[in-house]
Amino acid sequence: MPYEWLPPDGTERRLRLWPYRSLSARGFVWFVGGTALLISVPLFAVLGTRVLWGLLPFLATAVAGIWWALARSWRDGELTEELTLAPGRMTLVRRAPDGAEQRWEANPYWVAVRLYPTGGPVLSYLTLKGDGREVELGAFLGEAERVALAGEIREALAALR
Repeated sequence: MPYEWLPPDGTERRLRLWPYRSLSARGFVWFVGGTALLISVPLFAVLGTRVLWGLLPFLATAVAGIWWALARSWRDGELTEELTLAPGRMTLVRRAPDGAEQRWEANPYWVAVRLYPTGGPVLSYLTLKGDGREVELGAFLGEAERVALAGEIREALAALR
């Protein structure tokens, strides 16, 4: 699962969440290199002709487009969410790939963990409600993972109270 409970730090518990990364950095290089190699195979038939120079810009653009799309996907995967549970304080920090942070704090005694089976933007929509605000948690997780995570957070809150 793309989340983990970090080792407790005194009375404080932390949960770290991140999106799936189906392609490693090494896989990224291999995929782009393999694509470039396979796309260049038809060029061998036209080596030494003017047709080569007509095809080359389009093939280079295709490889550059694949590189850009995968790099963008990789950057989007740098999103993280960190939930901290401590006596008298619960904090959720969402760090975007561009470095921007969104922060939410509430008293854990009053926080409600809500799981909306339907009616949300995704099935089993998971939110935390407290201090007059309702914030989404783990939008990038799968449905079963959000259900499991809701139970784990409820248990952690019960132990904290």
